Amino acid sequence: MGSIIDGDYKALLKRGEFIDDSRDGRVVPFKIYHPVSDTLEALGAAPQKFPVILWSHGFGGNRDGAGFISRHLASHGYVIVHITHHGTDSSLWEGKPGHPWDHLKKTVVSRETTLNRFRDVPFALNQLSQWMVEHPDVGVHMDMDRLGISGHSFGAMTTQVMAGQMFPDEDGQLMAMPEPRFKAGILYSPVPISHLLDDGMSDEDVYGTISIPLLHMTGTDDGSPLHDFGYAERLKVYEHSGQNSGAPEKFLHVLEGGDHMIYNGTRGKLGNNDLREAHEAEILNVALKFWDAYLKDDAEAKAWLEKNQNPDL
Repeated sequence: MGSIIDGDYKALLKRGEFIDDSRDGRVVPFKIYHPVSDTLEALGAAPQKFPVILWSHGFGGNRDGAGFISRHLASHGYVIVHITHHGTDSSLWEGKPGHPWDHLKKTVVSRETTLNRFRDVPFALNQLSQWMVEHPDVGVHMDMDRLGISGHSFGAMTTQVMAGQMFPDEDGQLMAMPEPRFKAGILYSPVPISHLLDDGMSDEDVYGTISIPLLHMTGTDDGSPLHDFGYAERLKVYEHSGQNSGAPEKFLHVLEGGDHMIYNGTRGKLGNNDLREAHEAEILNVALKFWDAYLKDDAEAKAWLEKNQNPDL
């Protein structure tokens, strides 16, 4: 789908952390990619506004992952906010001997830890309003009325829940935690949760309540590095998404030969992938088309998506 063509803006970074006093001082570190340009504002003109996209990292990751995606999007006029979720982040392996994946495979994540990860998202959105006032050089350009959410692997699951997917609580009962401020989302390696469900709960019950447009991205080699399932299981999220909520628009993009780590910019324990450069260009192209369609109301981008998405599998 062509080479990577950056946009008109340079991408700069800001870092910080939010403290949630209501959750025993839980720390939510963040990293913001934002566009800058010498000609961003003409003298006396109103500040240019950019859509805001939240990024949620995968298991064992942090706010520094997937930078190649966010730098590219920022260059095309988006502000991307990466957050770190304590308890499912890189602190599980940092400073420990051996490979990170070996530590992650041994880690048991409690339901409360997962639910706290989900709670980080609306908390961060609430904190951004004050942060924007305190940092007007970036905040004045952030359009919080055009919000998207995305994430890789565990971050994709977080996106699914914010989009309306049901999730079992501490007692195994399905609950909903949708964040209505989001207009659309991208799932990089969607995560099926059939293994968490009690008998009698169907995929339609779980994914059918998704209520915003989603782009589902996976690859034919996108198996789980930590669990025993392949990419076909990830398609169940797409197949059943939105069946009970008015069928919001959804798109599927499958990379031929794409593996699990292609979306993160790192390889983990996976070997070299000769298709990496081509796949990254494809990811950036499709992601930008999706955000342009749903956060910038670009009709041409929407038509491109409808024409070029993978057929139902």
